[in-house]
Amino acid sequence: MKIVIVDDTPMSLTMLQYLVRKLPDCEAICFTDPQEGLAWCGANQPDLLIVDFMMPDLDGTTLVARFRERHHDVPVLMVTANHDVALRHEALQKGVTDFLNKPLDNVEFIARARNMLALRKNQKLSYDRISWLDEEVRKATRQIVEQERSTIFCLAKAAEYRDPETGSHILRMAHYSRHIARVLALSNADQELLLEAAPMHDIGKVGTPDAILLKPGRLTPEEFEIMKQHAEIGYKVLSQMRSPLLAAAAQIAYTHHEKFDGSGYPRGLTADEIPIFGRIVAVADVFDALTSARPYKKAWSVESAIQFLIDGKGKHFDPSCVDAFLSDWDEVIAIRERFADDESANETSMALEVHA
Repeated sequence: MKIVIVDDTPMSLTMLQYLVRKLPDCEAICFTDPQEGLAWCGANQPDLLIVDFMMPDLDGTTLVARFRERHHDVPVLMVTANHDVALRHEALQKGVTDFLNKPLDNVEFIARARNMLALRKNQKLSYDRISWLDEEVRKATRQIVEQERSTIFCLAKAAEYRDPETGSHILRMAHYSRHIARVLALSNADQELLLEAAPMHDIGKVGTPDAILLKPGRLTPEEFEIMKQHAEIGYKVLSQMRSPLLAAAAQIAYTHHEKFDGSGYPRGLTADEIPIFGRIVAVADVFDALTSARPYKKAWSVESAIQFLIDGKGKHFDPSCVDAFLSDWDEVIAIRERFADDESANETSMALEVHA
């Protein structure tokens, strides 16, 4: 353990260094210049500071006060011939742990120093224990997050197998959503949460009858009412677990079909009544759905889809979300190219790319 000794009297310094050698597994670092001693402590981690009270330029009490700015828990032993109670009280308030009187009693010095070092060892053991516990918590949290991601992946794949939309659509709209969130200056944590939760937006379609879900033509009004139920079904499925990720996914499933002017479903929310995640996903999902081919429709041109978004500002869509989506078009194109539909629209890409 490193014991720093600061005393402007060489003879006293030599005596203290001699006594420290009697302590097991200890190294004495000695300074006659208090400024040099303080500088060393600023760049290193001592285990005990032994400091003289009376020193020129920088007295022991002032040195300890400055030492405490960096080292809050390291024990400090002050050596002094001054018995003034007020001065000792001041030194204790500035961070001195204990005192030794001059002339030194060698036995007392060894005993007090050992006590101080035992205190320091217990502190370090406690810090090590806290660090270990922190790491264990981080490991457990990572496992929970990975489990949640696996749940998201499996549920999204279950919906995909019943829905004519492709896995690439899910990836594109999720990354479009993060792109919008980034431009809107949402926090990095919210951007990542949105990226991971957005793929669950249509999970409620697992409860939609195949005759409606896979119908190649336009739905009748009665069929559309049944189709609309997928928003509430998705919310009910995802809200069963208390998890920030699944809670966000539930919110998105419930609100991404709401419209800015209140004409959407399932609750007819308007403007800021619609959570920001729902407003963002509405833009990302519609754009990709329009520009993607389906068994029941041809893909729209990008230009037509852009115009649809622009025409829908303030009606279907939050204008700020549309503007954010269109503001960095190079990023949109990069996402389209990265997750282009192909014959291998593979499952592993969802597992790996959705949180890339």
